[in-house]
Amino acid sequence: MSDAQSDVLRGTLDLLILKTLSLEPMHGWGISQRILSLSTGLLDVNQGSLYPALQRLEQKGWITSEWGTTENNRRAKYYQLTPSGRRGLGTEAGNWRRYVGAVEVILGTRSVGPASSGPT
Repeated sequence: MSDAQSDVLRGTLDLLILKTLSLEPMHGWGISQRILSLSTGLLDVNQGSLYPALQRLEQKGWITSEWGTTENNRRAKYYQLTPSGRRGLGTEAGNWRRYVGAVEVILGTRSVGPASSGPT
């Protein structure tokens, strides 16, 4: 993953986790694999970023966790969205869309001549 993709991922990891958990409860590895799959391989979530984000979201009360057994018969912590997390997802998604819209406006701005150094 390039540095630019990594920066975007860091800035949106909480949102991606919340959206992933809105689909179904899952363990950490499953969350990272679902994000990788849904992004067609573009967003590879580093485990060193994922687990601190999960802890942060749990401290905010947006997700809960409990121990369970995976399909491979291994113990894993399963995470699930709380009602507060579902509301947070809506808020964060709206914030993200406004941010992306603002960037699109800036990218669509046409140059009108040489850049000035400001008022003289």
